[in-house]
Amino acid sequence: MNLTMLVTLRTILEQGSFTAAAGVVGCSPSAVSLQVKQLEQYFGRPLFDRSTRVVVPTAFAREVVSAVGDFSHRLQMLRSRPAVEVAGRIRVGVITSMQSDVLPQALHALRQKHPTLDVVVPPLNDSDEMISELKAARLDVALLVRPEAGGSRRLVWQELHRQPYVLLAPPNASGKTVRQLLESYDWVGYDLSLSGGRVAARYVRSLKPDARCVMELRSMDAIVAMVAQGLGVSVVPQPRRPLVDAYAVREVGLGSRAPFRKLSLVWRNSDEGNRNVEAVAQAFATAFGLQRRP
Repeated sequence: MNLTMLVTLRTILEQGSFTAAAGVVGCSPSAVSLQVKQLEQYFGRPLFDRSTRVVVPTAFAREVVSAVGDFSHRLQMLRSRPAVEVAGRIRVGVITSMQSDVLPQALHALRQKHPTLDVVVPPLNDSDEMISELKAARLDVALLVRPEAGGSRRLVWQELHRQPYVLLAPPNASGKTVRQLLESYDWVGYDLSLSGGRVAARYVRSLKPDARCVMELRSMDAIVAMVAQGLGVSVVPQPRRPLVDAYAVREVGLGSRAPFRKLSLVWRNSDEGNRNVEAVAQAFATAFGLQRRP
């Protein structure tokens, strides 16, 4: 048994079902069920009455949650107490497109200013995945795209940059406007499984309803390379300047009503004021300041 199982049990009672609790703790309903079974084996008695269609917590389950409530709260307070110095280990998630953009500058700044802070960057790529990992306390901070709906109130959202979408065209493309370029070339899509890809697709189809996506890619480097070879045009969040210059692709602005995405640094409410989190936030804010284009 571990504390995570007890937190899951408390969440089930708060949310009213295994499925709702799974969404809060950041795991699947089957994983929640497994944790409950392990707790029942540990205590040697049932925690839920399963004789009806809706599982009902037993009196013993409520007693367990009551006993662990104060203990869990006190542990969380100890965990979130601001550190005197910036040191220790912090897990930072970063979306793919920012891993080669601002991440190197932020890590360099942290290493120079806080050499005793061990920054771990797990192999995570998607904003939704990182939000789940934050809620489950498997990540401490994440740089990601804020959902269009606003995002969970259980998290602190610090907006760092509004990244506009642009159209990328081959170096010698003849069309002058975005519409002309979309009419003249195939469309290289930005991964439609990502919220950013869906935003780009909506914009493309608002100008060319019958647009056909000839290929769909997640890697920004791959998209730029395809466009540079004349294989199509693409609407994407504005790539980093060195990448655009290296391939000599043409970047076309989408005007004053161009869509954009909100790049935000996110952490749990309970970590507000944590020195390590503040140091990471400052490093990324500085990196974005260095990366902004005139």
